[in-house]
Amino acid sequence: MGALLKANERTNAQRSALRKLRQEGKIPAVVYGRNTENQSISVDGIEFIKTIRENGRNGIISLDVNGNKQDVMLTDYHQDHVKNEILHADFLAVDKSSKVHTSVRVNLVGDAAGVKDGGVLQQPLHEVNITATPGNIPQSIDVDITNLQVGENLTLADVKTGKYELNDDESTVVVSILPPKVEEEINSGEEQEPGAPENEEGRETEASEE
Repeated sequence: MGALLKANERTNAQRSALRKLRQEGKIPAVVYGRNTENQSISVDGIEFIKTIRENGRNGIISLDVNGNKQDVMLTDYHQDHVKNEILHADFLAVDKSSKVHTSVRVNLVGDAAGVKDGGVLQQPLHEVNITATPGNIPQSIDVDITNLQVGENLTLADVKTGKYELNDDESTVVVSILPPKVEEEINSGEEQEPGAPENEEGRETEASEE
């Protein structure tokens, strides 16, 4: 169970050594766990991205460090958005029968009735904290918003749980439909000058939030 990812032990923690690793397309990483000492490793950047893409952000990875395999989960990674490369990764050594704490993305399913009526969808919660054994961690938690009307919201109490426990307060709002905004400004008599640059409003920023 779990994707296989090969790793090499890392003994030199100097900055120059880390830079050399990254230039070779490798990612410095650390494996930590309750019953194990922290272990410095490196993994191939392309293989790492492929494994996470195929196995999911919370999937179990069989990490092969110089022939010794152990089950791990990716807990964190640091990315340079400018160079679009991963700088460092953290792996947690897991026991398949022990429960772990992790965060899972919230995925909205369906088209809300309230949006069709002109309401505005707001999603204040994009990730939720859960406790589960590694094999029972979902890739995402689906929330069906099809029947959500204007003025209504869904909280974590409305979210159906599977083989995992939600750690966040059940009164936390996941998604709500606000009434249509009254666009009074439009009729305030201010007309846009002809020939104004179209891209002045709503320019896209390069770094998008998760």
